[in-house]
Amino acid sequence: MSMTDPIADFLTRIRNSISAQKINVKAPYSKLKVNIATVLKKEGYIKDFKIDNGKPFRNIVIELKYGSKNKPAIEGIKRVSRPGQRIYSKTDELPRVRQGLGITIVTTSKGVMTDKDARQNNIGGELVCTVW
Repeated sequence: MSMTDPIADFLTRIRNSISAQKINVKAPYSKLKVNIATVLKKEGYIKDFKIDNGKPFRNIVIELKYGSKNKPAIEGIKRVSRPGQRIYSKTDELPRVRQGLGITIVTTSKGVMTDKDARQNNIGGELVCTVW
């Protein structure tokens, strides 16, 4: 059976692993997922990630980040744009998550970046997900 929204599956795997207090989460590899993981690492929401070249398919393994008293760094992660309803936004219309305490991950013509970086570069794009 084919998967209609692999990014939603990726975010759900992260969300479920956090609620189960797992240390690592494994998901099928794609370039977009690696770019999302890179943004999450840069913003401090995950510790690290690596590409597992296992047989028969490659996977991306994400090491989740927890603070004091096992509080996860990611409190919430939500898919915005879906295959059935793509959500695009101009630079001045990019949403702020939790009054700037969270981020929106945006795919632009310059690559995958946060809403703050997109505003600085004065470009809009497709809203992939929000993280807080």
